[in-house]
Amino acid sequence: MSGVVLPSKAPLLSGKGWTAFFVALIAVCALAPVLNLLVPAGSALHMSDYAVALVGKIMCYAICALAMDLIWGYTGILSLGHGLFFALGGYMMGMYLMRQIGRDGNYKSDLPDFMVFLDWKTLPWHWTFSDSFVATLVLIIAVPGVVAFVFGFFAFRSRIKGVYFSIITQAMTFAAMLLFFRNETGFGGNNGFTDFKRILGTPIATQEMRMTLFTLTGLTLLGFFLLSKWLIGSKFGRVLQAIRDAESRVMFSGYNPLPYKLTIWVISAVMCGVAGALYVPQVGIINPGEMSAANSIEIAIWAAVGGRATLVGPIVGAFIVNGAKSWLTVAYPEYWLYFLGALFIAVTLFLPNGVVGLVKKWVGRERKVVAEEPKQRSVAVEQGVEPAALPAEGARA
Repeated sequence: MSGVVLPSKAPLLSGKGWTAFFVALIAVCALAPVLNLLVPAGSALHMSDYAVALVGKIMCYAICALAMDLIWGYTGILSLGHGLFFALGGYMMGMYLMRQIGRDGNYKSDLPDFMVFLDWKTLPWHWTFSDSFVATLVLIIAVPGVVAFVFGFFAFRSRIKGVYFSIITQAMTFAAMLLFFRNETGFGGNNGFTDFKRILGTPIATQEMRMTLFTLTGLTLLGFFLLSKWLIGSKFGRVLQAIRDAESRVMFSGYNPLPYKLTIWVISAVMCGVAGALYVPQVGIINPGEMSAANSIEIAIWAAVGGRATLVGPIVGAFIVNGAKSWLTVAYPEYWLYFLGALFIAVTLFLPNGVVGLVKKWVGRERKVVAEEPKQRSVAVEQGVEPAALPAEGARA
């Protein structure tokens, strides 16, 4: 009896995939900096500072959409609370940036301006390591990760799933938003953190620093994409997809879904935290509004519009939706929310696989037609049918 031959492991990316990846890498690391820093402002090829800030912000959103795809598209867990993890990472970076202001604030104090205004005498305990950039980097990963681990452990252990899990995540985010709105928590209350001056001692408003943040965000997005691709292609990823399709069968096969769901949940939360930390210095503000229910729902919309369980789709969806938002909120601000709702309904009804799914369907159909034409011609010749009676080479039904 011959042994079972296991299929060979698929490459991380196809040839075309690696080509697209390196094109994106060159665009982020070389093309955009040249167009912004070296091309004169009057040139049609110049990339304005506004465009740099806008694309950098959308790339942060794309990281969140990618994180959503890992848990929703590949694991079947719809979270409506990922805005919390995004905001936590943003607040960790915001605390560091507030400490970097030093005595350049309005009150010329070592304390942030809002603490002086509220008559605080010393920094609260949770600001202890906020003056260290290295500690801030650790907290950007640790805080969203720990919060996600604690919440996910109890939720998944209790086998909460479906719409109930979605509602609980949204309730968690709303509760955190109310907490951060309170002045006594030491997070700036309703106004949050703003008026940042420098990062690592370098002025944050310079063109060079903005481009550095832009490039760093792009590299992070591409890095997370490769990480996600590797995870999904591994045995771990195949178990996640099995949990999505039939969790009870996975349990009967001897796998405990809890560690798999908890691991991908924490990874997804950390990705959102990193995105929030990159977002804050580029936008220049962080407040509790980032934890609103609408923001978390938008993350799910980006993934749905682009196409779930594709990895590329959520990134595309984030650019499509936020690109339209940046235009509509200026041209037709009163219609933006109607457009967003109509877009989500249209995608749900007519594009269940998103934009990327639609493109794949078209490409697959074209390839099928092209592949069938030679077969039709060979069969016709065998049956004695004149070639002139067949459709022209370039014709399509």
